[in-house]
Amino acid sequence: MFRLRFSSACGQLGRCLATLALLLPVGLLLVASSPASAQGATAWPDRPLRMVVPFAPGGTSDVLGRILATHLADSLGQQVVVENRPGANGNIGSDLVAKAPADGYSLLLTFDGTMAINPHTFRKLPFDPQKDFAPVINAGQAALVMVVHPEVAANNVAEFVELARRQAGGLFYASAGNGSTGHLAGEMFAARAGVKMNHVSYKGGAAALQDLLAGQIQMLVTALPTVEAMLASGKLRAIAVTPAQRVGAIKEVQTIAESYPGYAVSSWYAIVAPAGTPEAILTRLNDVLNKIVGSQAVQERFIALGVEPLGGSRQALGAKIREDSVMWADVVRTAGVKVE
Repeated sequence: MFRLRFSSACGQLGRCLATLALLLPVGLLLVASSPASAQGATAWPDRPLRMVVPFAPGGTSDVLGRILATHLADSLGQQVVVENRPGANGNIGSDLVAKAPADGYSLLLTFDGTMAINPHTFRKLPFDPQKDFAPVINAGQAALVMVVHPEVAANNVAEFVELARRQAGGLFYASAGNGSTGHLAGEMFAARAGVKMNHVSYKGGAAALQDLLAGQIQMLVTALPTVEAMLASGKLRAIAVTPAQRVGAIKEVQTIAESYPGYAVSSWYAIVAPAGTPEAILTRLNDVLNKIVGSQAVQERFIALGVEPLGGSRQALGAKIREDSVMWADVVRTAGVKVE
């Protein structure tokens, strides 16, 4: 009896082992394949990254991108190569990243103009800012300032509005380009104040600044760092800043919101990745970049450029892109702005 039971048990054991042998390769295959994306995220990065800056070297976006790239390389242990791809208010470089592999090795240093204004001023974009990119972090924001030539008889918003109302045909103001943040900030101001203002588009802030200094135009809306030295020397006069709160560097200058509540415009700089980039990589990038932006060394360099360090969650950046897109869509529609 004992031998029969033992023999039967051995038979059953043999069949079990045989079945296990058949199933083992399938199990190993499942183990190897199911966490593949997780393993890829864990191994990331194992080669250099590139950060595309869709503007020419030397501007605020380029300088910020290089600061972040240097510190990101130190944190990740891999080189981060900055690649300038200027053109079409950021569209050319942005499209390059939108169509890049979503593997965490391509990043875009972008700004509000490309992400929230261009969809409403360009007839057709080759990418969708809200669908083709994954938000990573809102790195910082720069105040815009309304500056006038010293001979313009206005020291504040109220005086400028009164001057504009008396001027036959309206005053002339300039920006760094048609459809730029400065252009639309001026259009929003004119709409809130109920005055006529004529926009003069320039190919960059330097040319606009030159004509303002020469007295060819009355007012310029631009980033504070562009004119900070000239404000200090008295060559230009600031009549208002565009953010919701006053700016530390020129705290004596009022905000537009003090005269027209609800007005708030800042030009922000963010990092995004191609849509579909693994969540683990996006989370790690956000964590690392928040530490970088929060470091004293980077904060000092940002502030020296006139940029307020921000940081925050990926979700907050996504919400900011959506909110600003709605805001600028209304301004563009009201002012009839189009970029050909």
